[in-house]
Amino acid sequence: MRHNNQLPDNLPQLQNLIKRDPESYREEFLQQHQHFLSVLDIFRLEPDKENKSLCESIMFLAQIAQCYLEDLKTFPQTLVDLLKTHSTTLDPEMRNTFCRALILLRNKNLISPLDLLELFFQLLRCPDKALRTFLENHIITDIKNMNAKQKDMKLNSTLQSFMYTMLRDSNPKAAKMSVDIMIELYRKQVWNDAKTVNVIANVGCFSKVTKVMVASLKFFLGTDQQNESDDDDSDREVDLKGVMMATRVNKKTKKRKKQLEAAKKLYTQAQKKKSKPVAFNFSAIHLIHNPQGMAENLFKQLQDGNERFEVKLMHLDVISRLIGIHELFLFSFYPYITRFIQPHQRQVTRILQFAAQASHELVPPEIIEPVIKTLVNNFVTERNSSDVMAIGLNAVREICLRCPLAMTEDLLRDLVMYKNYKEKSVMMASKSLIMLYREQIPTLLAKKDRGRPTEASVEIKPKRYGEVLANEYIPGTEALLREDAPELDEDEDESLASGASDDSDWVDVDSSEDECDALLREEKSQAKKKGITMIKSSKSKQQEQHENEQSDQTEDDNEDDEVTDDDEEDEDEGEWEECSEEEELEEEEETEVKQKGKAKDKPK
Repeated sequence: MRHNNQLPDNLPQLQNLIKRDPESYREEFLQQHQHFLSVLDIFRLEPDKENKSLCESIMFLAQIAQCYLEDLKTFPQTLVDLLKTHSTTLDPEMRNTFCRALILLRNKNLISPLDLLELFFQLLRCPDKALRTFLENHIITDIKNMNAKQKDMKLNSTLQSFMYTMLRDSNPKAAKMSVDIMIELYRKQVWNDAKTVNVIANVGCFSKVTKVMVASLKFFLGTDQQNESDDDDSDREVDLKGVMMATRVNKKTKKRKKQLEAAKKLYTQAQKKKSKPVAFNFSAIHLIHNPQGMAENLFKQLQDGNERFEVKLMHLDVISRLIGIHELFLFSFYPYITRFIQPHQRQVTRILQFAAQASHELVPPEIIEPVIKTLVNNFVTERNSSDVMAIGLNAVREICLRCPLAMTEDLLRDLVMYKNYKEKSVMMASKSLIMLYREQIPTLLAKKDRGRPTEASVEIKPKRYGEVLANEYIPGTEALLREDAPELDEDEDESLASGASDDSDWVDVDSSEDECDALLREEKSQAKKKGITMIKSSKSKQQEQHENEQSDQTEDDNEDDEVTDDDEEDEDEGEWEECSEEEELEEEEETEVKQKGKAKDKPK
């Protein structure tokens, strides 16, 4: 048998055999375990020297630790104690080996995750960049895997509290690595709660270490992630035309065909990514518990600090976003930013953006009015180029869009005069300002600039400072309350529904004229029964005799008789009362008899 195949010396082969049958190779394991203890005692005498034999024994025992749990129950704690005691004096290779062995034990659930993560956070202080990067990746991956199925709130709370202390650590490298881990876990939607955001806001943004402060400010601005994606896009950029030309000219092979397909795929992905709209995620700013206090402290840090200009711009950006999103009051911010509103100022477009971001309806108009006047005086003048004038007018429009009351009538009418300017950019910027105030406060414009009056423009009512328009009704419901709108009751709805269903059951039937006449008579008789007939009350006998005498006197004149009878009937108004059907028929018969008698008495 060759020497390299002997089990005591060939650890990879022994490791493989032990995993298959632990009990059969127990003696070999005990021999290696005893060897590890001996080498460990030697290492403790000189911990700063490299010991390859110890590294091999540690990795061997870490690989088979699950096979002999009772014998190796103190092995993980031994490695933890070694790293805590000799973390800074250990050889870099040995320190890396110890960490890898602990990660193997963690994957086999032989060591608690909390103990291991606390150890790795402490090891971030080591002056070993490769080790810090390795530990950072493992911490992020391990915490993400632990919260994959269900978030462990207890573990997360403990680790977040530990990170809070790490951010205050005197070691700048450990503090920077800690804030990077928290930011990455937030972006991976693992620690996306308010506690993580407020730890970064209260500690990271006010750290004395510039790198920690810059990383925290970038977190609230959301620029770091965008820069990383831009770098990835630049790495993946493919010259599709060049690849297609090479494929057309050169000999066609399977390899070139695959390269062309891969280039087309990358080009399509890049085009889709460019076409997507830019999404700004301000959720971190919304989760801050005390935005007013943070804005005031950041502004104080900006005034007292002596950082480079890029860091000052980050401060201004975060402060302006806090003011705009939470509608804060920080009146000293506006005079400070007014100093930088100059056409020759470096990054002046970003400064104008910050001025617009910090404007909202609750800021008093007299606070923002000096900013607008400074902007107009320095930008909107004919001594500047047309681009500078257009930038100034557009900046004024953005500020007035958020705080329309900050504009005065005289200043607005001066700016409106540029609607006939020779340069198109200035002309369009001025017209956009006119359109804005047509919708907001049309009374500030001249009558000719207000446009044709419409129903919508008549209803525009300028809001005063601090006024909130609360609708008392749902817009559009006034159309349902018109007087000419048809109203249907429930009974009518049911009758319409039943009528619609009965229409389909109609059948045409032929009927004779006699049947129709009989039906009409029946309908008339039913109507008489339902109706109420009013008749005169019976007259006294004396009145009847008086009427007969008058009729005898006027028999010679037929026309006069009819007229007098009609007049007497009209003048004789009795009391009306209800009667039955029989009484009604008797009354009709009496009137017919009287008419026949009068007809016989008339002279021929």
